[in-house]
Amino acid sequence: MRYFSTRGVGPVSLDDALRLGIASDGGLFLPETLPHFDLAEFDGAQTIPAVAHVLLQPFFAGSALAGDLDSILAETFSFPIPATPLPAGGRDVSLLELYHGPTVAFKDVGAGFLAACLSRLEGDIENPLTILVATSGDTGGAVAAAFDQRPGMRVVVLFPDGRVSERQAHQLCCWSDNVISLKVQGAFDDCQALVKGAMADPELSRRHRFSSANSINIGRLLPQSTYYADASIRHFRRTGHKPGFIIPTGNLGNAFACIMAREMGLPIGPVILATNANRTIADYFETLEWLPRASLQTLASAMDVGDPSNMERLRHLVGDADVLRDQLGVLSVTDEQIETSIRQDFRDFGFATCPHTATATHTWRQLDPELASRHDWILVATAHPAKFETIVEPLIGTAVPVPPELEALLSRPAKSISVEPTLASLATVLE
Repeated sequence: MRYFSTRGVGPVSLDDALRLGIASDGGLFLPETLPHFDLAEFDGAQTIPAVAHVLLQPFFAGSALAGDLDSILAETFSFPIPATPLPAGGRDVSLLELYHGPTVAFKDVGAGFLAACLSRLEGDIENPLTILVATSGDTGGAVAAAFDQRPGMRVVVLFPDGRVSERQAHQLCCWSDNVISLKVQGAFDDCQALVKGAMADPELSRRHRFSSANSINIGRLLPQSTYYADASIRHFRRTGHKPGFIIPTGNLGNAFACIMAREMGLPIGPVILATNANRTIADYFETLEWLPRASLQTLASAMDVGDPSNMERLRHLVGDADVLRDQLGVLSVTDEQIETSIRQDFRDFGFATCPHTATATHTWRQLDPELASRHDWILVATAHPAKFETIVEPLIGTAVPVPPELEALLSRPAKSISVEPTLASLATVLE
């Protein structure tokens, strides 16, 4: 299968799209065409790796990795992704728990897949591939964990100083010498701009062999589409209904993966985006004008994005706002509403939710009653609440148990470097 930039450059192979991360014209890679599946093609697929094999095999056609797909998927999906039923007054509502990986966040799926792919394609110890990753909280930790100690790989994590939780910050900075953690004196958008600027700089790119592990890399989105495929197939087999999904979103990667799965024929009903107070997407749907802006700091820090990169993919695949708003819903959730939802989740469900997941549960409670009753719903839980204990515990009045995976990371020593949000500062560190 061939891959083209959203701005026209191409074609390239999957292997080159994974290596490059971003196209030479600044666009994002998408497959030339999306395959379309009949549900019967998944009849023998009873596990996520089996579903992923069917779904992703066409994307690997012609790739040097085609023969390694099953081993890549075994590495990627080494932890459970359960859909937990919620007490919802007789309605069919569940929580898709994406936070059981090594850094207890959904980013572990995409990061693990990308690391498994690139370590097979690359591995030049003398001239390592440099993975640049901007993070608003969870991506950097997942990428660092996935690439930690892999030969021929260097990871540079850029995160906004003071704008992630203390435990998130520790997860970003507790790795081996092949991981460099940079505290950027700015917002996530500054981190993202630095990554894009560095990758667009021919001389820096030549010296450091850049790739990206943000959701600008197609290698992040392909595996994420598989858990939406698996969850929707399981639900459809059980009920005969296409479930709707409510997805917390910042940079639009996780949500785009769901939309991509629906475009490929998977039994997915309505898709609703839950954002925080960063209203760029919500305002676009209302005004039909795309107006990126500086991000606001919120309780749902991993979603603090004012210029979501994957909107470029979404507009290329589906259309502009007048088309998108007929196919997607969106609700912007304030910090006060997040706090209320965390309290209500604990009271109604008997367990804590993180601030990001709380945007989804709030959005579900605000659904139009007719829409809510017409569909079954799967709410997407993106991170473990123990990563945000300073927010969650005062709201629910009790401690959140720390999962073993997180406890192990928090016991490691952490180190980081403070940098200004300039390409010159980044270049100095890289040298």
